[in-house]
Amino acid sequence: MNRKTFIRGIGLGTLGAFASSRVGSATTMPADAADAALPDYSAANDAAFWNAVRGQYVLEPDLHYMNTGGLGPAAKPVLKVFADAVHHNQTISEHDHHAFEGAREVTAGFFGAEASEICFTRNATEGNSIIAGGLTLAEGDEVIFESHAHPGGSGPWYNQANRRGVVVKLFEPDSKSVAANLANIRALITPRTKVIQISHVTAPTGILLPAAEIAKLAHAHGIWFHVDGAQSAGMFPFTMAEIGCDSYATSGHKWMGAPHETGILFIRKDRNDEVIPISAGSYTGRIPMNKDNRLVADGAMAYANNASRHEYGTRNAASILGVAAAIKFHDKVGRKRIAAHGRALSTQLRQGLQQIPSIEVLTPEPPEMCASIMGFRTSRIDYNDLLGVLAREHRFRLRPVSEQGLDSVRVSTHLFNSAQECELLLAAINDTVRKA
Repeated sequence: MNRKTFIRGIGLGTLGAFASSRVGSATTMPADAADAALPDYSAANDAAFWNAVRGQYVLEPDLHYMNTGGLGPAAKPVLKVFADAVHHNQTISEHDHHAFEGAREVTAGFFGAEASEICFTRNATEGNSIIAGGLTLAEGDEVIFESHAHPGGSGPWYNQANRRGVVVKLFEPDSKSVAANLANIRALITPRTKVIQISHVTAPTGILLPAAEIAKLAHAHGIWFHVDGAQSAGMFPFTMAEIGCDSYATSGHKWMGAPHETGILFIRKDRNDEVIPISAGSYTGRIPMNKDNRLVADGAMAYANNASRHEYGTRNAASILGVAAAIKFHDKVGRKRIAAHGRALSTQLRQGLQQIPSIEVLTPEPPEMCASIMGFRTSRIDYNDLLGVLAREHRFRLRPVSEQGLDSVRVSTHLFNSAQECELLLAAINDTVRKA
């Protein structure tokens, strides 16, 4: 069984055949072992469809989980693939690295990329760090990113400021105008600007930044354009060609619903050699050896000619197979359908929040500037106190936002959430604010 046929056996209805080319053993799971039993979608009765989707998660029945922007749960088919892979690989004590290549093809298809452009990481932070540490930058070179960047997006660059004297320049994301965001970035560009990074969707308030337009601006000035996509992959569909970036990092364990500690890094194939590995080992490239296969001291390492050069050492193949299984699950539900559902729920929340006195909605209203995150705050009650009431008395899991002094609440709406949940949340917020 080769790498390509191995992963093709991993669908929603089967784990396929686990195999080791060294051992020669295989375990075949029943065809319906991990099948996602979903009804055909009907717009006239979409509640039944989304209820069935919710049934594919092991979330506690009374828990209203609306924090996918922080950590997304994995569906049962994904957990099945992950658990069976862990168990099988332990029974024969193999790492199963040969499974990576098939999973890489599935993941590349999800992003409209080539398999050679995909690197499996542990999270978006690691992907951002690979780019920040791997690009050739000198003291005084500048990087621009937004003031709402998550620590996983800002930390790698501040680290380079400490290590190499890179200069950080921040722009304030505008919540009202696409043109204003472009202007804010343009105003910071100088001949020393080497990198522009954006959060595809900002974590604190869910501003959808105009990636394609920023890509054109960056490339017109010969600047590397990197996207921190922790809040976009799995929230709505797009391709790397559409957003025009040179590199893109995301976490599998958020909106994609993959196992914990999974991530994906895309590096455009024609720019791959510009990112030097910051860590190296097996799979990074060819180690200098003589004709007798002995290490030599005076040779140079030849890096692998693809993004996987940044993968090294023993890895958990079950996690990577879980990424592929999560993509299959999204495909079964429908990626455009998921995006429309999450956006509709977010819009429902906006409309309801705007009817509650003292509530200030922080997420932009123009459809080209928002998606499935809704941020808000109120002057009537401290945001942490509000979150505490919603958690203790109503079982809502939301996210506090203390960054940039926003002192607000973030709500993420995804495929396992419902319109009924949103109504319950609005009623709970209204009741809590009214009593404050």
